[in-house]
Amino acid sequence: MSEKETSNAISRRDFLKLGLGALGMALINHNGILSYAANEPAQTPGKKTRAKAVIQIWMWGGPSHLDTFDPKPNAGYDYCGPFNKPINTNVPGIQICEMLPMLAQKADKYSIIRSMTHGINGHETAAYLMQTGRKPGERLVYPSIGAVVSLFKGYDHGYKGLIPPYIVLTQTQGRFSESGFLGPRYKPFATGGDPNQKRFAVSGIVAEGITDQRQQSRRELLHSLDSLGNSMPSNPGFEKLDSCEDKAYNLILGETGKVFDLSTEKDELRDRYGRSKFGQSCLMARRLVEQGVPYITINYNGWDTHKRHFESMRRMLPEMDRGMATLLQDLSDRSLLDSTIVWWGGEFGRTPKILWEAPWNGGRSHYGNCFSVVLAGGGFKGGHVIGASDARGEEPAEHPVYPQDLIGSMYELLGIDPDGSLPNPLGLSVKVLPSDEKGARSRGRLKEIM
Repeated sequence: MSEKETSNAISRRDFLKLGLGALGMALINHNGILSYAANEPAQTPGKKTRAKAVIQIWMWGGPSHLDTFDPKPNAGYDYCGPFNKPINTNVPGIQICEMLPMLAQKADKYSIIRSMTHGINGHETAAYLMQTGRKPGERLVYPSIGAVVSLFKGYDHGYKGLIPPYIVLTQTQGRFSESGFLGPRYKPFATGGDPNQKRFAVSGIVAEGITDQRQQSRRELLHSLDSLGNSMPSNPGFEKLDSCEDKAYNLILGETGKVFDLSTEKDELRDRYGRSKFGQSCLMARRLVEQGVPYITINYNGWDTHKRHFESMRRMLPEMDRGMATLLQDLSDRSLLDSTIVWWGGEFGRTPKILWEAPWNGGRSHYGNCFSVVLAGGGFKGGHVIGASDARGEEPAEHPVYPQDLIGSMYELLGIDPDGSLPNPLGLSVKVLPSDEKGARSRGRLKEIM
């Protein structure tokens, strides 16, 4: 393509961006116009893939382990606060916070890691480590697990869906570039909107107050104004853009886009999930798994509870309990849990000792020394506890688990070789996960529950 044609293509691309919005641009990226070429998938040697998809419940801000899956009633009021009556689960010997009665009855479906650790207390750096398995500050910005799964399970390797293979409900974290050096082709598609609203307004797909007929009229107007494209019908660059446009509108106006229409679900099931943004996001995640999307993140914010922590917990824990417990049961009822990893956790935990003094008034701060993560499905066994924290939840007392152990275990179940090569723009020899000689802390895979 000549310099002039390249300039024209960019101009037309910008023109289409205005017409198609975020979803159209996501499809353009995934169809190669902004892509970075991937290599062959790094399959785990000798292993059978058990997981086909991941639902990540990302507790944005960092949830307290003492007030969720690692209660410490004997630590005293300065540590456990008003939540000092943990409840038994349906697995003998495992107790969780009394604010999670529905999850207590699903403990046979998930396992709890009570000794996660990395020692970082900053949101951005801790999130990067938990999402990539890499220490922050290295030469390259590494991709998150969602981007890696999109690379090895996405368009280059058999994924046929019109919906991008890496979806975030409903907003990206904003803590770091999830796609890292893989580039915009592997950036997650953030839906925006609120699935709990009467109409889930998905960015670039479903517009509030815009009918399908009006959307089609807009497309026709767009074409009538596209004098540049009409004057160069055989231009290869324009043909690629036209193909992306067709796919985008097929999603907007076709059958696939109806996956975002939660009104097709029974009211009773929607009520079970909870009529909240989080509850309906859990339902939406299940629908996306059924559609074949390999990686979905529910970005569940509100957990950075520096002030009046327990007021927030009394509001949010029942919401989390209902949505997450129903998701696990719904996946199981539809025979999807065995092939879908569900992982719950944030960038770190929160300080075991409560900050009663002003201005915190009963808050908990950032804490990366010891916290909890929950895993279910996709080859992970339920009804187990890995590791333990000490009497006050301040440090791992046994079997510390590091981010690399967690992520590497998920990669193995997904059939991705953690020791395989990862393409990068500098042509460096880079593994999917760092090796021990790079100084990465690791105790190995979570074989107890795999």
